[in-house]
Amino acid sequence: MSTKPSQKISLVTGGAGFLASHLTDRLLAEGHRVIGIDNFITGSQDNIAHLAGNENYRFIKQDVTEYLFIDEPLDYVWHFASPASPIDYLEHPIPTLKVGSLGTHNALGLAKAKKAAFIIASTSECYGDPLVHPQTEDYWGNVNPIGPRGVYDEAKRFAEAITMAYHRYHHVNTHIVRIFNTYGPRMRLRDGRVVPAFIGEALTGAPITIFGDGSQTRSFCYVSDLIDGIYRLMLSDFHEPVNIGNPREMTIREFAEQIIKITGSHSTIETHPLPVDDPKVRKPDITRARKLLGWEPKVTFEEGIVKTIDYFRPRV
Repeated sequence: MSTKPSQKISLVTGGAGFLASHLTDRLLAEGHRVIGIDNFITGSQDNIAHLAGNENYRFIKQDVTEYLFIDEPLDYVWHFASPASPIDYLEHPIPTLKVGSLGTHNALGLAKAKKAAFIIASTSECYGDPLVHPQTEDYWGNVNPIGPRGVYDEAKRFAEAITMAYHRYHHVNTHIVRIFNTYGPRMRLRDGRVVPAFIGEALTGAPITIFGDGSQTRSFCYVSDLIDGIYRLMLSDFHEPVNIGNPREMTIREFAEQIIKITGSHSTIETHPLPVDDPKVRKPDITRARKLLGWEPKVTFEEGIVKTIDYFRPRV
């Protein structure tokens, strides 16, 4: 890869993942050169196959918990590496803890060495099963550190803590985005998250499986909106956590009914016991993002879900 004098260079960890592959597309569209890193524990080559031959893209297959050596300057480090769905982090609990701790340490060390800006893809799971609703960034959360979800929640909470330490102690230009439920093309059909699960079941006519009575709520943000918010945050001079998500809240049962209606499926709804520590409510307060970044979601649920269903139709 050759770099033009004014061209920005971005490193994206977890680069073959759902969100990071969309981020890579945005960075390339903005004129960046991009170096992607992934060990494919949950990422997919299919997500970056369209970048083959792109002179502004380079891929390195590596685990970010190992020493990162990049032999060129960097302007930005976007740390997105981590299993992110319950199925993945329950199957890979120790790699999840390691990527949140060792991986974040390595990525921050690289940003420090290169004098690059840094962003950590954190999560609304930092709020746990919240006792405050909607969730604001100054809420400390209600997390079970030793429960089965703790491997993900605490990995991200540690990642936020070390990110702030690198900002305060080493003066690295760091940013923290707390990502709420996001959906769109390139999600894995069987990654255990509610959007691909319900769409896959509806498109095959299988019963739609909801946990508990379906009264728990989620807020769904379309991926292009999320990436726009994250991009704006990286370019800002704000260093504390910022929620990025769509505040439109719906119950899981309502979501299942919408999927059945939009797909024209004959699926029925089946209920199963609620998993341990499953959050009962989830809705971002995006006042900070609106005020600091001039950001709010633009894609309606109806528009985004149709695009996502169209992506999954030939893949079920």
